[in-house]
Amino acid sequence: MMIRRPTRTVLALTATTLAGTLLLTACGGDGGAKGTDGKLGVVASFYPMEFLASQIGGEHVKVTTLTPAGTEPHDLDLTAKQVASVKKADALLYLKGLQPTVDKAVADSGAKHVVDATAASPLVDHHLGEGEEGHAEGDGHQHDGAPGDPHIWLDPTRYAAVAQSVGAEFAKADPAHAADYRKNTDELVGKLTTLDQRFRDGLKDANTRTFVTSHAAFGYLAEHYGLTQVALNGVDPESEPTPARLADVQKAAKDNGVTTIFFETLVSPKLAETVAKDLGLRTAVLDPLEGVKDPAKDTYLTVMEQNLANLRAALGTAGATTS
Repeated sequence: MMIRRPTRTVLALTATTLAGTLLLTACGGDGGAKGTDGKLGVVASFYPMEFLASQIGGEHVKVTTLTPAGTEPHDLDLTAKQVASVKKADALLYLKGLQPTVDKAVADSGAKHVVDATAASPLVDHHLGEGEEGHAEGDGHQHDGAPGDPHIWLDPTRYAAVAQSVGAEFAKADPAHAADYRKNTDELVGKLTTLDQRFRDGLKDANTRTFVTSHAAFGYLAEHYGLTQVALNGVDPESEPTPARLADVQKAAKDNGVTTIFFETLVSPKLAETVAKDLGLRTAVLDPLEGVKDPAKDTYLTVMEQNLANLRAALGTAGATTS
């Protein structure tokens, strides 16, 4: 449907109403529009994008996330209020293909400053049964109609590439604070580089390089660090594995000396617990960081450090301890 541009007369008549709307938006907490405090209004689709926006934007941005804390992002349906916040945003951060309703809202918004994480780090398809080191053993990924595994943020180097795109876009949207955005981006990329090295060092002497997880979210992490992911489910954490798939996972676990079945924080652990019980194995958390339950306590960096500790324990690295 064609949208007609308002005339100057209409703009003049609606100026007072628009100003009031922006003030209410800024004060109401569903954000997105630049408020009276002059901050850049940023809407982020889910936690990994929110974290980048907050770290890079710092005091110059007001960040709103469309996916509430503790909510699994795959099934997000936007409210009318959220769609309105997307249209009012000064900058939008999202990952195309992960959340169809967000994709549509962004496409309809006409926003000038948009960061699509997949443009900075193109998606890769981690196929079922390849069995090659670093490839996910999950279903063939066709995630919400978009090809490829969306979990690029679990590879710190890919996440750093997205961070650089965010910093560059913020500088375009708010040139007055461009130097701060560049500084904050450099600092965050430095932290991600350090995290990457900690994973490299921490996993290099593992007794086994295969891990089993309930959700095929860790293909990029596995690929980057020379591991093999064996997943009960594909990229959709709510799907159910077939009996044949369960048999394949059980065989892979036995053949590779797997000690632990990993589950995640935002979905039920019952499937992982059942498989672990059948095989006499432990369970532990490997968090795909699609969201955090308590943003005041947990951050991307702290959760990734815990993931590293849990992987080290499961893979049998020197000096690792079980959590």
